Amino acid sequence: MKLFKSFLPVFLLIAGTQTLSAQFKLAPLPYAYNALEPAIDKQTMEIHYTKHHQGYVTNLNAAVKGTAAEGKTLAQILAVASTYPAAIRNNAGGHYNHSLFWQIMAPKPKPASPEFLKEINANFGTMEKFKAAFADSAAKRFGSGWAWLIVQNGKMKITTTPNQDNPLMDAVAEKGRPILALDVWEHAYYLKYQNKRADYITAWWTVVNWPEVERRYNEVVKK
Repeated sequence: MKLFKSFLPVFLLIAGTQTLSAQFKLAPLPYAYNALEPAIDKQTMEIHYTKHHQGYVTNLNAAVKGTAAEGKTLAQILAVASTYPAAIRNNAGGHYNHSLFWQIMAPKPKPASPEFLKEINANFGTMEKFKAAFADSAAKRFGSGWAWLIVQNGKMKITTTPNQDNPLMDAVAEKGRPILALDVWEHAYYLKYQNKRADYITAWWTVVNWPEVERRYNEVVKK
């Protein structure tokens, strides 16, 4: 027992070091699990964040060890995702996609600013037309995947990707900088909405963090 106790602090130190040295980490959720209710329920949010997103991070850290991806940033990996094994591509995409997803939602978010509305109108006619087109794209994404609003050559464009792919990857058809993302995997909504993806999409608009979407848009166009 004494020998075990003497090794315990060393073991904890090593375990802590391994955790700290992980290449990728799960950032804290920017709000409580129940903060987006009723649009997204507490149970779904907690499972989505602690099980699914954490799973992508854990699996990505394991997958990159001993490969050309070890030591590279997430952006560097995504840029040449097609050159890596599926385990790296899928988990890198899952980590990036969810990290963005949490940020572009907020409890009781502010509406889009007049300046950003002008940009939306210039690209889609009206906010209503944009929402309708985005919702239609998200609803028609077959199987699991994501719907995106991206900036492509200075203009906004709606696109979708399967699985955990995203518009930053070299292998996708429509490339660009994502500024808005919607997860349409069933795990994102099934506990509350079952097979009613359209209802989930409609409710999701009430928690879109428009100031964050606008910030990301400005960050792209100013470059």
